[in-house]
Amino acid sequence: MGRLEKICILCPIGCNLIIEKDPTSKEGYKVSGNRCNRGFQYAIKEMTNPTRVLTSTVRIKGFSNSMLPVRTDVGIPKNKMLQIMDEIRYLEIETPINAGDIIAKNICNTNANLIATKSIG
Repeated sequence: MGRLEKICILCPIGCNLIIEKDPTSKEGYKVSGNRCNRGFQYAIKEMTNPTRVLTSTVRIKGFSNSMLPVRTDVGIPKNKMLQIMDEIRYLEIETPINAGDIIAKNICNTNANLIATKSIG
C-alpha cells in the first residue's frame, strides 16, 4: 500500500484524508487532510480495524410480510458483516417490542447487540 484516500464520515465536513504507511509513527500511518483529531483516529481505525453499524430487518412472528428494523448498538468489524447477516436471516421475534429492546446479545461474539429501532405493539 503506497497511499490511500478516504473520506472521513465522522462529521458533516467530510474531510478528504490521505493515509500513508509510516513505520516511524506510533500508529504506523501518517494521515493528512483531516481538520480535527477525529479524522486522524478514523483513518487509523479504518486501516487497522474498520467497523460499521449494521442495519437490517428481522421477521415478526405471526405476520407474514412484516419486518422489524434493527441495528447493532456499536460498530462491528466489517469482516463479520456477512456472518451476522446469515444469523439475522433466521431470527423471528414476537411482539410487543419497543425501540431499543435487545433482539440478540453479543451477536456472533462481536460484543455488539442487535437492537430494535421501532416499537411494534
